[in-house]
Amino acid sequence: MEIMPPPQIYVEKTLGLIKPDIVDKEEEIRDIILRSGFTVVQRRKLLLSPEHCSNFYVDQYGKMFFPNLTAYMSSGPLVAMILARHNAISYWKELLGPSNSIVAKETHPDSLRAIYGTDELRNALHGSHDFAAAEREIRFMFPDVIIEPIPMGQAAKDYLNSYITPTLLEGLTELCKQKPADPFIWLADWLLKNNPNKPKLDHCPVAEEP
Repeated sequence: MEIMPPPQIYVEKTLGLIKPDIVDKEEEIRDIILRSGFTVVQRRKLLLSPEHCSNFYVDQYGKMFFPNLTAYMSSGPLVAMILARHNAISYWKELLGPSNSIVAKETHPDSLRAIYGTDELRNALHGSHDFAAAEREIRFMFPDVIIEPIPMGQAAKDYLNSYITPTLLEGLTELCKQKPADPFIWLADWLLKNNPNKPKLDHCPVAEEP
């Protein structure tokens, strides 16, 4: 009988928004998020213009509620968070509940939108619909972040064995030879200088303008 390898488990990222009318509840909402197994990778508080809101909700453009939506989302500061855990997108959507807070109060009374939302428009929080939406929305709010899933389990072990362990072993060997006074600082400097993934710059001559 063929033995199947264990499935690879990835830590997924999704975007969470605390909307302007409940920003004052951020601390208790974040506590619920952390108790639900999420890690808040990054967090920022910002005020979006109506134009930025229009770009963020571009997939809703043309719908009757669109002007009210952009006005609501630009009415005050909001909190953007990158949330991470296994199957983060689906778990966050489940924690949020139905998009209409009136429906959520009836069908999912323990969900965040049922607790903090008011109606279909003012539904307290936002979550990405799928991976493509999460990638676009995270880049919108956090332009410099890396979106790719973080490997766990066997995938993480393979990555460490291939890319981390050889360089670290070489550095530790050299550390034993050198015996510096401060081994931690020495090793940190050595790893910076000998990072195999450090980009190499080609110094090409620059032509002067005539």
